[in-house]
Amino acid sequence: MASEYVFISDLHMGGDEQLTALDFEAELLDFLAELEERGGDVELIINGDAFGLWEYAEVTGTAKLDRVIEDHPRVFEQFRATGEVIDITLIPGNHDYDLACYTSYIDRLAAYNIVLEPVVSITREVDVDGGDEDETPRIWIEHGQQHDANNRMPDWGNPNALPVGYFVVQRIVAAAGRYSGRAKGDWLRDIQSVAPMEEIPRWLLSNYFYREMSPYLRAVVIPLLLFFNITLLYLFGTVLEVMGILPSAFFTDNPVIHALGIGEVVLEFIIAINIVIIAILLLLAIPLWLFRRDLRKTLDRFGVMLSGVRVGQGDEPFLRAARDVLEANSDVAVFVYGHTHRASLTRWGDRLVINTGTWLKKLQHVETWFSRLPGIYYPSFRLNYFRIFPEGDRIVVEYEKIETDQSLDLTRFQRLVARRPPAAEPIPARTVIDPNGTLETPDGAFERDSDTGADADPGSGKPFATVDGSDGDRADATDRTGEERD
Repeated sequence: MASEYVFISDLHMGGDEQLTALDFEAELLDFLAELEERGGDVELIINGDAFGLWEYAEVTGTAKLDRVIEDHPRVFEQFRATGEVIDITLIPGNHDYDLACYTSYIDRLAAYNIVLEPVVSITREVDVDGGDEDETPRIWIEHGQQHDANNRMPDWGNPNALPVGYFVVQRIVAAAGRYSGRAKGDWLRDIQSVAPMEEIPRWLLSNYFYREMSPYLRAVVIPLLLFFNITLLYLFGTVLEVMGILPSAFFTDNPVIHALGIGEVVLEFIIAINIVIIAILLLLAIPLWLFRRDLRKTLDRFGVMLSGVRVGQGDEPFLRAARDVLEANSDVAVFVYGHTHRASLTRWGDRLVINTGTWLKKLQHVETWFSRLPGIYYPSFRLNYFRIFPEGDRIVVEYEKIETDQSLDLTRFQRLVARRPPAAEPIPARTVIDPNGTLETPDGAFERDSDTGADADPGSGKPFATVDGSDGDRADATDRTGEERD
């Protein structure tokens, strides 16, 4: 039993080609070195997805971890040094599920003073004062993939029993890593930060428009897009003039427009092109709608979803799992998980649910200042960790955010047109609970619909609890990029 536990997760070190790049290497080295310098009775617990082993397509078996170590020698040497002073424990997630399948990984990681526990979940005791010796408060720790239908391991420890998420990563993410060198810049490797994966087509379109498209073609397309709304307004105004509601001086015979000279000709040319585009879209709208409707019916008849595998399910399954664990184990005071890449702290009375977030780059879709231009995926980092330790007869949870000077990695044009994303909701720097207190889950949370058998309000983002445990907004530090990436 350590006197302090430190939690991080979802580092995702490793992958083909540019996927193995570690943007936060300097910060991770400093974090581990600080733990080494501070020392003490501390245990660092990495609760899953430390490595991106699924992101390898050309390397197989235990050689995947060797490749990670080869690509990041400084990190592993620091693991070795830190592990000589404090305990370091690692449990598998879904992206490094291989760790649960081959016992040889235990000795391989032990060489760097990392203790691998190849199980779904572990617990740790918190030595508070005056506690019941028969019921010492515990922390429940897992990665969380078992509550994700697309990433649940059907036969834990079997390397051939893989969920659909593995094949999605192999077909899409690993492939992007192999082709990342062909892109203009290294934007393609950020595919592992796109969340949820349904966003990938829109993310690809955005990066094609702002990074890959010929600048000459973009110079032609941008005015057409910017004037699209003006064209709609012009058409609407012209109809009002024909109906006699507005005088002709507003649109068709506007003296200000006539005073533009050659500018009037250019404006009329752009409006004419947009009118043609609108007419074509209107002509195609009905047959395309009928075709899509018929295709959906056909795919439904064969049991195939038109939108493919959907992974953006929100936090409800994980919070439901936390509630079940807390209700079944009165001695569990804190439930810790990761997987969704959304750091958060949820308080239910004197019980806490913690999501350890991710150290990967986060991408948040934002609209542009100019309508019709594709949205932009705004990059940011939220490098963080949680500390849990006893203080008298209480349990204290401290949240620390590591500052980074990583660049925004946006083109000049993207910086010009992008709106600023809303700031992430803060996580309390310090939260104190009484392990002898009660669990208070919000009324009606996670109930199942009695008629459909479905979860009530799935994916609605309905609030669960405030930081003081009352009903209302959940103390969620989500960067609202969507749902989980995996």
